[in-house]
Amino acid sequence: MTEIPVAPNPSLWRRATAAYARLLEILLAACVGILVVPVTLQIISRYTPFIPSYIWTEEMARFLFVWTIMIGAMVGIRESQHFEVDVWPDLSRRSEALVRILARLSVLAMALVFVWAGIEFTRFAWNRTSELADLPLWLIHVAWPVAGVTWIVFAGEQILDEMRILVGAKQ
Repeated sequence: MTEIPVAPNPSLWRRATAAYARLLEILLAACVGILVVPVTLQIISRYTPFIPSYIWTEEMARFLFVWTIMIGAMVGIRESQHFEVDVWPDLSRRSEALVRILARLSVLAMALVFVWAGIEFTRFAWNRTSELADLPLWLIHVAWPVAGVTWIVFAGEQILDEMRILVGAKQ
């Protein structure tokens, strides 16, 4: 009889989350790079007669901007940059781990709100399209639950690391 592992292989899990984080960084760079195109077209079309004023550029810029913000927040959680503020005096390693666990539990609470409300938000937009470009609105609304799930994964991984420090395991 073979044993079923209780938890995934930590090194495999770490590689998967690191690969996902790298994918998010690439998507973030792509969103910012692509965002430049419709915004530039909008600006040039306002001041010159050479380029016609396109309607789709406004909605595409809005969609890309929302995704840029949400992906940036996901990367920020992964790198412990987004919700981390150093206001405590010099603490012991274990005390610092406890403070970070409490902070990440707050992130997890917010992530659960994003998942729950984001699913409802996406359901609301499922069969709707944008007014100007006729793009499906769920493509923009799904950013919220995706961000929430990603925050849960990244913050959960960080909480496990901090728990190892609390119990005295080597890192």
